[in-house]
Amino acid sequence: MDLSAYRALWRTRGVASLLASALVARLPVMASAVPMSFLAKDAAGSFGWAGVVAGAYSVGTALGGPIWSRLADRRGGKWVVIGTGMGWSLAMFVLALLPNDWYRLMPVVSALAGAFVSPITATLRAAWPRLVQGPRLRAVYALDATAQEVLFAIGPMLGALVVSFVNPRAGVLSAAAIALVSVWWYGVQQQPAMRHDETVRRLTAPQLLWHRHRLPLILAFAFCVTAFASVSLGIVAFADDHGNRLIAGVLETVWAVGSLAGGLIVGALPGRRNSFVWRRALLVSVGMLACVFATWSPVSLGIALLLSGCVLAPTVGALYERLGAMTPDSVRTEIFGWMGSGAMIGGAVGSAFAGLVVEAFGVRYVWLMAAVLTLLATLSLLHIPPHRPSDDATVEEVAVA
Repeated sequence: MDLSAYRALWRTRGVASLLASALVARLPVMASAVPMSFLAKDAAGSFGWAGVVAGAYSVGTALGGPIWSRLADRRGGKWVVIGTGMGWSLAMFVLALLPNDWYRLMPVVSALAGAFVSPITATLRAAWPRLVQGPRLRAVYALDATAQEVLFAIGPMLGALVVSFVNPRAGVLSAAAIALVSVWWYGVQQQPAMRHDETVRRLTAPQLLWHRHRLPLILAFAFCVTAFASVSLGIVAFADDHGNRLIAGVLETVWAVGSLAGGLIVGALPGRRNSFVWRRALLVSVGMLACVFATWSPVSLGIALLLSGCVLAPTVGALYERLGAMTPDSVRTEIFGWMGSGAMIGGAVGSAFAGLVVEAFGVRYVWLMAAVLTLLATLSLLHIPPHRPSDDATVEEVAVA
């Protein structure tokens, strides 16, 4: 391993502050999921209603993401990020303060909150090629994907702690309050939009998406997220079958630790060979398949999840890097917004289908489903050009049409 890329990142002006503020700004959204679900359940008396509220939130997010990301490309990210962050906080305040008798309004307010999720992730990933190049760019994308795993691990846990020690309403209110400050901190660091002149080509949404490299990358990411969401539900079902729900938290943590370790290690590799993203996706598929044969005990499944998790963050980071390299700077935020929408849809579909698979066939077949989905991701990536060592010496030209 070569840690010089991380040292160079640390010395690059603006990188540490931007990454730290983005992590803090994304944390309230992650932490609000558990309190919001319990808030809906307590108001309506049914977890089914909590699913309706969560689904409305996902639909709002999938619709709003590309719109705000496109606007950030056109007008600059600062006020788009801050404005949507304020809108999200306001909607969450309203959701938390709704009387229980008004629970039928929750899906409407939840959808509005989802539509105003700030495009933090999209603007962050679009900003990296403007700040760093070469080995540092590969390292920062790997670090970004790894940090995302940390958020997935600690965000829901923080929300659950507030629910346990106070109540769901306090959890939603605290997430809304923290977002007011954290999103502002991230928003003020945004760079101005590129000037719209004859040197900057603006692509329409169909031109942006209908591309021989960008579309397969977005589809592959959606397939992967669908697989990851199904595995999360499979872990919960596995724990329930063993009569100890604590197992679910332990296995999720083990899986996240594997991804964290893999992301940090790959980000520090020197990268002296061509790097094909389909190879990493294939390793994810193999890891999911190994889990199918490890469901006979929590220990064996934990080991399999730890090993398979080691390739998650590297694969996701490579998808980010390839999509950024294949997209003009003037529309890079928007393309990552579409990528996020694909992830939201994939996550919803994965959870729904995984539940059906568990009921119809059994828990282990969730991992078989995940293996097939990640294999589909692999196939869609076969024609994506690799990252080459020469790309680290010069800025790669983007394919625009």
